[in-house]
Amino acid sequence: QVQLVESGGGLVQAGGSLRLSCAASGIDFRFYVMGWYRQTPSKQHKQRELVASIARTGTTNVADSVRGRFTISRDDAKMTIYLQMNSLKPDDTAVYYCNAYSGSDNYWGQGTQVTVSS
Repeated sequence: QVQLVESGGGLVQAGGSLRLSCAASGIDFRFYVMGWYRQTPSKQHKQRELVASIARTGTTNVADSVRGRFTISRDDAKMTIYLQMNSLKPDDTAVYYCNAYSGSDNYWGQGTQVTVSS
């Protein structure tokens, strides 16, 4: 059974920081591109927005809206990815979802709420 379990969300003031974690199980973690996506209530009818992804090689893809503020990393031994979020803005308020993608498989976590107050 595949599980992606996110943690680390919460309420923070603008300018603050949070670190999200996603622990995976039930997959061969090394062969998955891992990523963080987010969705806001006002955009529920749209696709989730890619925040950042990281391949097994360490190659990252970071959205323009968070580049320079957010950093994604992975620990293959712990089967965990992280999203360090600094200089948070109210526009970063969203549910953040962990994703594992291998081409033939695509898995999602249950999401963790991040709320940034102004």
